[in-house]
Amino acid sequence: MEKKTASEEKSMEPRRKPTSGEWVEASVGDFLERRSFLAFLLAIGGALVGGLLSVPLIRFVLHPLLAQTTQLKWSEVGSIDEFKDIVKPVKRVINVEQRDGWRKVVSEKAIYVIRAANGQIKVLSPICPHLGCPVAWSGELNQFKCPCHVGAFSPEGALISGPPPRGMDDLDAKVENGRLLVQYQYFRSLVPKKEPMT
Repeated sequence: MEKKTASEEKSMEPRRKPTSGEWVEASVGDFLERRSFLAFLLAIGGALVGGLLSVPLIRFVLHPLLAQTTQLKWSEVGSIDEFKDIVKPVKRVINVEQRDGWRKVVSEKAIYVIRAANGQIKVLSPICPHLGCPVAWSGELNQFKCPCHVGAFSPEGALISGPPPRGMDDLDAKVENGRLLVQYQYFRSLVPKKEPMT
C-alpha cells in the first residue's frame, strides 16, 4: 500500500460540524467585511452625488467672472444724405437686436442725430445720465430737457444745468455704404464719466 500524505489524509477525514463559537467568528468576520464594503460604496456614492450637486453651485458663483456679454451690433439709422443739412437734433427710432442665450430680442430704441460744431455727425443716447429718464428735445428752448429732475443739455448734449453728473452720452457711429450705423448701448447713471454697462 502506498503511503498517503498529510493533506490527503485530512481530506479523507469526514468533515466535522463547526461549533457555535466558530460560526460566530466566521459570520462576524464576513459581516465586518461586508459592512466595510458597503460603507465604502456609500462613501463613493455620497461623493459622486455631492460632486454632481455642487456643479450648478460652482457655475452660479463663477458665472459673473466667466460670462461674456452680448456683442454690440450695429443698427441702421438711415441714409447719410438725410442728415446732410440738419441744424437741430433729429430723433430717429432704430431696431436693436440683442441675444440672450437662445432668445433673440429686437426692440425699438430712440436716438438723436446731431451735427457737432466741427461738422461731424454725432449720435446721442436719449437717456439722462442722472437717473435714466428719457430726455426730449425742446425746439422752443433750443435744448434737451429731462422731465424728471429738470436737467438741461445743449443741442450738442453738453450739460447746461440740473442734477445730471455729466452731459448726454454719445453713441458709437459710423458711415458704411452711404448708411449711418450706430451701436446702441446703456451707460452707468450717477457717475461723472461715461461708463458702458456690461
